[in-house]
Amino acid sequence: MKVKTISRNEAEFTRERKVDLVRMQRNVDPAQHPFEKPREYTRALNAVKMDKIFARPFVAALNGHSDSVFSLCRHPDSLTHIFSGSCDGVVVVMGVPELKVWNLATHACLATLPAHRGFVRGVALGHGNSSVITVGDDKAIKLWPISLDGLRNGLPEDIQPLTTFLGEHAFSGISHKANQPIFATSGPVILLWDETRGSPTATFEWGCDSVNAVKFNPIDQDVLASLASDRSLAFHDVRASTPIRKVIMTMRGNAVAWNPMEAFNLSVASEDHNVYTFDMRRLDTALNVHQDHVAAVLDIDYSPTGEEFVTGSYDRTLRIFRRSEGRSREVYHTKRMQRIFCVRFTGDSRFVMSASDDTNIRLWKANAADPLKVLVPREKKKMEYQEKLKARYRHLPEIRRIDRHRHLPKAVHGATRLKSVMKKAEQRKEKNRAAHSSQDTRPVPERKRHIVEVQQ
Repeated sequence: MKVKTISRNEAEFTRERKVDLVRMQRNVDPAQHPFEKPREYTRALNAVKMDKIFARPFVAALNGHSDSVFSLCRHPDSLTHIFSGSCDGVVVVMGVPELKVWNLATHACLATLPAHRGFVRGVALGHGNSSVITVGDDKAIKLWPISLDGLRNGLPEDIQPLTTFLGEHAFSGISHKANQPIFATSGPVILLWDETRGSPTATFEWGCDSVNAVKFNPIDQDVLASLASDRSLAFHDVRASTPIRKVIMTMRGNAVAWNPMEAFNLSVASEDHNVYTFDMRRLDTALNVHQDHVAAVLDIDYSPTGEEFVTGSYDRTLRIFRRSEGRSREVYHTKRMQRIFCVRFTGDSRFVMSASDDTNIRLWKANAADPLKVLVPREKKKMEYQEKLKARYRHLPEIRRIDRHRHLPKAVHGATRLKSVMKKAEQRKEKNRAAHSSQDTRPVPERKRHIVEVQQ
C-alpha cells in the first residue's frame, strides 16, 4: 500500500504580513463548481450597485478667477501644476485678464500674472517646458519664464514676460510643437512662429475668413490640424507651403484633439452636439460619431492612454467617452456649473479638469467610484477582479441598465427626450420616402451624413 503525504510550503499560501488571512486554495475545475456563473453574475451585479453607491466624482473647485475661464493647460512633466487664463473684469480697460498658476495637490494658486488686455485665448508650454506662452485679443503673444523648478521652489512675486510678439490681428488659439521652439497661432490666418524670432516664419490659409483652433500632432509633429469658420477641418504640413487635405462638414467645429497613441486619428468637437473621430488618411467617412450632448460641444481632450476623451459642452455637462463607443460612459454636472469652455485630463488619467463660465475650475475623478486613498495590494486585487466581472457580464440587461443609468438636470433630460423623438421621426420619414419612391433613396449612414465635401 502506497501512502502519499501532502507537503506544502508555507510561503506559498501565506501573505507577507502575519496579520493577514491565510490564502485559500481554489480548484478551478468547472466540474467541481457547477454554479460558478450564477455566483459571478451576483458578484458583478453587486459590484455595479456598489459603484453607484460610492460614486463621488467631484474632488475640488479652484476658485480664484473673477470672470469666465477660457483656457487651460497642464504641465507635461508635473501631475499637480496647471495654468489657466481668463478675462477678469466686465470692462476690459478696468479689469486685467489674468494668467493663474495652480497646484492641484494643495488647491492653491501659486501666481497671478496680468497677461493681456482682452481675453486670454490660449496657453501653451514653451520649448523644453521652461516657459509659458499666452495669446490674447490684444494682438500680443507673451513668453513667461516659468519653469518646473520655479513651480516647486516658489515663483517670484513680480514676473515679467521674457518676450512679447506683436501680431496684426487678434489670436484665437495656440499650439506648440513638441521638442522644438516652434508654435502656431490661429486667427484670420495660421501663423507659424519661432521663439527666437520676432516675426512669423510662415503663413497658412485656405479660403476662409478666420481659423478657430489649431493643434499639432503629438506623434507626427510636422502635421497641423485646424478648424475654420467655413465649417472645415484642414491639415497642413509645416515643412511645405501648401495644405494637405480639407473636409467641409455641415456644422462648424469648436475644438480638435489628436489621439496621443494613434498618429492618424483625431476627434472634432462640433457645433451640432456631436463629436466626430476621423482618420486623416480617409476623410470621406468618420470612424465614429459620439452622441449624447444636447448643445454645442466646446472643448475636447484625450486621455494620455488614448482610450478615452473628455468633452465640455454648452449644456453645462461634462462627459467622458471611450474612443470606440458612440455613447458616453460618464456625465458630470453640478447646480452651479455653467457653460464649460475648457476640459483637460491630468497626466496620470485619474482626474479630469473643467473650466466654466462661473469662474471656477473643477477637479473630477475620471472613474466616479475610485477611492482617493492609497490601496493595499489586497484591495487592488479585489478591484481588478470586480472590473473583470463587470466587463464579462456588462451585456446582460440588468447590469447594463444599472451601469448606464445617470441622473441628469431637468433641462438636459428634457432636451435628450426631445432629440430622441426628433431623430425617430426623421428615421421614419426616410424609411417612408425609400418605400414610396421609384428612385434609389437609401438613407445616408450617420458617419457620412455630416460630411459635405473633401478637398485635396
